[in-house]
Amino acid sequence: MREKRLNQTDSHLTESTREVVLRYHDCWERRDVEAVLALCHPDIEYNNYFQNLCMRLGGLRDYVTRTMPVRPNEFLDQIDRVRVDGDTAFIQYSIAIMLSGRLAVFHSSEAITVRDGLVIQINEYATLSRAPTPGAARREGVLTRPLASRLGLSPRQLSQLAADLEEYFAKAQPYLDPELDLTQVAAATGYTRNQTSYLFNQVMGLTFYQYVNQKRLDYFLAQLRPAQELSIDKLAFAAGFNSLSAFYRCFRQQTGMPPREYLQQLMKK
Repeated sequence: MREKRLNQTDSHLTESTREVVLRYHDCWERRDVEAVLALCHPDIEYNNYFQNLCMRLGGLRDYVTRTMPVRPNEFLDQIDRVRVDGDTAFIQYSIAIMLSGRLAVFHSSEAITVRDGLVIQINEYATLSRAPTPGAARREGVLTRPLASRLGLSPRQLSQLAADLEEYFAKAQPYLDPELDLTQVAAATGYTRNQTSYLFNQVMGLTFYQYVNQKRLDYFLAQLRPAQELSIDKLAFAAGFNSLSAFYRCFRQQTGMPPREYLQQLMKK
């Protein structure tokens, strides 16, 4: 009889934990910060191993606000059923964010402990599970926890970093400066050089100069006209390219043809 009562107690605890954790996850899916915080125990301990952070209730509001997906093209999707053992549940989900037009998907796992109907402890692990390009995917093995910890950026913050960079490049057009470097861009956008480099190399699968030259080429193509007054070379330098070899290589990679052939086709339209 005692064993039967213990089994009934364990079963009740498991179902109670499941109900709380499902409500907690639903609040994240609905992007409801207040509802998330309402389910947190006053003594909660939140461990984020992606950023190497340990937080208590007082620091959670800012963290939840900064990490919760907010844009329409970002989502939080549960990828496995919730597994519950007594007072602890295990949940896996993916976070998709758009980084300068490239989709990056982070895989996250949480161990959530419940006490008195509230979440008292969360251990969260996140890794980049799908890179946006084959090149980035091959480098996925270098996305180690120590690197992410030093950067101090969540998936959501990486999305914001990308948005800030896009806005800066669109408004200030820093790529027109042939001497532009990563340190200047980081300083102008308010991020560290390492954070900015991580976004380009590990998440977007591009080097900084590949990204900058793409912006220069976009500018060049926007200025190109069938009845061209300036030479192609002068237009390339005006777009910020600091060498013709870099320009011609970038142009061919993007269009599949040399500039003069592209211009000839443009004149036929």
